[in-house]
Amino acid sequence: MLEHYSDHSANERTLLAWIRTGIAIMAFGFLVEKFTLFLNYLRLALHQSSPVAGGGGAQAIGLILIAVGVITIVSATIRFRQIEIQIESPTTPEVHKSTFTLGLGALIALAGTLLLVYLSFQIG
Repeated sequence: MLEHYSDHSANERTLLAWIRTGIAIMAFGFLVEKFTLFLNYLRLALHQSSPVAGGGGAQAIGLILIAVGVITIVSATIRFRQIEIQIESPTTPEVHKSTFTLGLGALIALAGTLLLVYLSFQIG
């Protein structure tokens, strides 16, 4: 059996959770980016002539969310490898604060805030 098996398993479960999160962020970004197109088709189907205004904002926010999802997956993979090396290290490694993870969380919060502002102007 692999030495430190439970540590490696926990590290892999964490990686998979981050990958699922990244995929979900990317899927949400795709949904946001295509939602204006759906609304325009719906208006055409209902024979309304005015298209949805501000479609470029939704597309930009959607693309930002897709990029954040990709960054999440890449950073999770890098972090997985760092932790894997630390687990196998014979010495006790120094623990570094993960400022990149905090920055990524802030980026996700910023993208969500941009989406909130955009949608509030579309509704109001």
